[in-house]
Amino acid sequence: MIDRMQLGEVPPKPHTAFRSATGRLRYEECFTRLGFDGEFSILYHEGPPMTDRAIGPAVPGPFDRKAATFAPEQPLRRRLVVGEGAPAGWTPVCGNADVVVSLFELPVESASGSAFANGDGDDLLYVTSGRATLESPFGDLEVEGGDYVLVPRSVVHRFRVEEHLAGIAFELKGGLHLPAQFRNPVGQLRMDAPYTHRDFKRPAFVGPRPGPREILVKKGDRFVRREPLASPFDVVGWDGTVWPFAFPIRSFQPKTGLVHLPPTIHATFAARGALVCSFVPRVTDFHPDAIPCPYPHSSVDCDELIYYVSGNFTSRRGVGPKAISIHPAGIPHGPHPGAYEASIGTKSTDELAVMLDTFLPLHVAEQAAGLELPGYHDSWVPESS
Repeated sequence: MIDRMQLGEVPPKPHTAFRSATGRLRYEECFTRLGFDGEFSILYHEGPPMTDRAIGPAVPGPFDRKAATFAPEQPLRRRLVVGEGAPAGWTPVCGNADVVVSLFELPVESASGSAFANGDGDDLLYVTSGRATLESPFGDLEVEGGDYVLVPRSVVHRFRVEEHLAGIAFELKGGLHLPAQFRNPVGQLRMDAPYTHRDFKRPAFVGPRPGPREILVKKGDRFVRREPLASPFDVVGWDGTVWPFAFPIRSFQPKTGLVHLPPTIHATFAARGALVCSFVPRVTDFHPDAIPCPYPHSSVDCDELIYYVSGNFTSRRGVGPKAISIHPAGIPHGPHPGAYEASIGTKSTDELAVMLDTFLPLHVAEQAAGLELPGYHDSWVPESS
């Protein structure tokens, strides 16, 4: 979804006999999206990819991506979830029909005999801290704190965690793509896009290797266990445009204007019904009377979620790293009292945060109830009132 890659051995033409040095026929796997109308990759396996010695219901174990159970509604209330208290594993925070947002905390561990494939959507993870290797049929992808990580729908993968991995995950049920305005007519990233092809971290080809003894597949928020006869990692080569990638958030190139620009300038990834934005350290607006703090606004069609990572969050008080604010459409929202005025004259900001805007309302999950900070909605009331 970034550009076409080719790694390892591939035949001169797709869908033709491709044999090993000993004459053994290799097996093609066409990994397609939108039926056969979307982007695709073709992988070449030593063994057939469609044979399973067993398939059936499964206990998800370490891959337990819990389905969000939504709590009773509190209409139009601003919410704050304190992620520092999240338990190990995956904790749903909120979601709708297009996206499920979860916090994750993954301990140090070697790659296990099991792997995971999410048949419900593309997984976009933002890694706050830690270091790991994402293993997949496409190769090994090195991941560290500050990286976005994209695992396309149904790609078999597992993490080899070298340092405790933590962050936020967006399960994008309608898929992820780069905003169309960043590409020229042939699909190349434009020179005025906020990133370049060079900024994306790509899988390193490993070659055929033993793979997981079982694959846990999530589909419709239920888990199925596959026991493949051939290793899904027995790939001798592949080419195409579907592959896992990482993008360091600090490689995002921010824009600055004479006066404060709307948050769409921070757009990084697009999805069905959602936009993911990156707030990175940057120079602020340069009109002599500019107010660099975000202006109060009523975005009447979008809910707004912000995951705070580091720095001085000028528009908010009482938030720290790993906090998640959720501001619903339907009421005005903006900076806390005093922040708007105090920002006048500032020349830069060191804030680092990830934002998600959605067109469908975000419903808070019951699993996040114990992490919510009470009284957040009322923190906009001036103390003198």
